[in-house]
Amino acid sequence: MRVYGVTGWKNTGKTHLMERLVAEIAGRGLAVSTVKHAHHDAEIDHPGTDSFRHRAAGAREVVLASPRRWALMAELRGAEEPPLEALLARLSPVDLVLVEGYKRAPHPKIEAWRAAAGRPLLAGQNPTIRAIAADAPPPDAGALPVLGLDDTAAIADFILREVGL
Repeated sequence: MRVYGVTGWKNTGKTHLMERLVAEIAGRGLAVSTVKHAHHDAEIDHPGTDSFRHRAAGAREVVLASPRRWALMAELRGAEEPPLEALLARLSPVDLVLVEGYKRAPHPKIEAWRAAAGRPLLAGQNPTIRAIAADAPPPDAGALPVLGLDDTAAIADFILREVGL
């Protein structure tokens, strides 16, 4: 599977860019999956649901299945967070996996950057960043390509060229 990331500081438009890229690339007939890294205690299951009760009772993994979708929830229960590679190995094969976050992982990435966020570019310290998607000319972009943050088609074209699709 080909893997490409979207990274950047908080409030720079990563999730919105991911959403648009998935729609754009899937709309071109390619199968896309995503991995989203959260730095906090992300809770996708809520008190009162049966699956939540299963996890609260001590289940290590819970599969929730319905006629429309299924989900696997795993409780680490003190174990180390699995590396991205282990999570990718659990995915069904697709044309492209888009990864949000995982700044330090070795896959290639595009950095989302907004001037209003007031943060420096990550690209200067991260050689896995191959381009910048920005809402204004970023300082210190060096030789990296700079694409319009709202130009979803151009960003998708760039990523698909990078991964050979």
